[in-house]
Amino acid sequence: MTHFDFLLRTRVVFGEGTLSRVGEFARELNGSRVLLVTDSGIVRAGHAAHAVSSLEAAGLSVNVFAEVRENPDTHDVARCVRVAEEAKVDLIVGLGGGSSMDTAKGANFLLTNGGQMRDYWGVGKATQPMLPLIAIPTTSGTGSECQSFALISDPETHQKMACGDPKAAAKVAILDPLLTISQPPRVTACTGVDALAHALETAVTTKRNSLSLLYSREAFRLCLRALPKVLLDPGDVLARGQIQLGAAYAGLAIENSMLGCAHSAANPLTARFGIVHGQAVGRMLPGVVRKNASDPAARRGYLEHAAAAGLSSIEALLEAVESILEEAKLKANLATLGVTADVIPSLAAEACQQWTLKFNPVAYSQADFEALYSEVLT
Repeated sequence: MTHFDFLLRTRVVFGEGTLSRVGEFARELNGSRVLLVTDSGIVRAGHAAHAVSSLEAAGLSVNVFAEVRENPDTHDVARCVRVAEEAKVDLIVGLGGGSSMDTAKGANFLLTNGGQMRDYWGVGKATQPMLPLIAIPTTSGTGSECQSFALISDPETHQKMACGDPKAAAKVAILDPLLTISQPPRVTACTGVDALAHALETAVTTKRNSLSLLYSREAFRLCLRALPKVLLDPGDVLARGQIQLGAAYAGLAIENSMLGCAHSAANPLTARFGIVHGQAVGRMLPGVVRKNASDPAARRGYLEHAAAAGLSSIEALLEAVESILEEAKLKANLATLGVTADVIPSLAAEACQQWTLKFNPVAYSQADFEALYSEVLT
């Protein structure tokens, strides 16, 4: 059995209406001047105002940075840092999807440790304590609320820099299913498929261990069961909560086991063509599962996940994934999404540079990535 050393660094609070407790938790963490990091959509939905109200009711002053963009880069983090420095904040709240939480974490690195995001690319490079962070997801996908990594893009190379440190993990994660109801259907679909992909990739990575498998297996079971229900009935709060828990559990699995080649192949599609991450990773996932299943240990991992979800084989697992992609309207061929055959070699070269590649159970060459892209091009 693979060795592991894991400390659950984040208090996880789950339940309808738990956003109203953010002020209580901030006071417990001795906060007084809070930076709320979010995006304009969350402001329009009223969630930011709810959070500000709770924080102010607890006696804290609040500054809001609502300029988070999808797939944040170093420029986004720098803008957030300037707001935080001017307000002299002592606690950060990340409210939104993975991009809001990544921006909050990235700003925390620079606020407390200085330098540039590139200085923290890797694991454990922060030398100074960091500010307390409360993470509140409004989507059910990245699981960032339960991870110590900030994924920040380099605007010049388009590389996603995974900057991880135990000190960057949220002190509290608030999982309130009611916050996810305001998501547009496409966001629900893309983030849900992302969570499903996390659950499957963490089943077979070379860093997987008995603890990560517990989280990833339950994440897969919950997401596979609940995502079709939410796609059919967006107001199903019970199913929303199940996916939200599944995404958080998958995040905990990532923290212990990392990810694999479906993400390696997806990231260049997002960087080069703006294909939403959940759709990109969803299109790559079935091909990667098929190739990984040639490894006996990985095949066992997939079969154990399949059995936990009531499926009898890897083929049945793949059929279930393909069915969800169809229901989510995320099964478009790459050509339909703007990808042309002539760019496949460069996409494959970029995929070979992704940090997740080294954790995949089966080796992938540039030719392997070219075949993967070509398989779903038309």
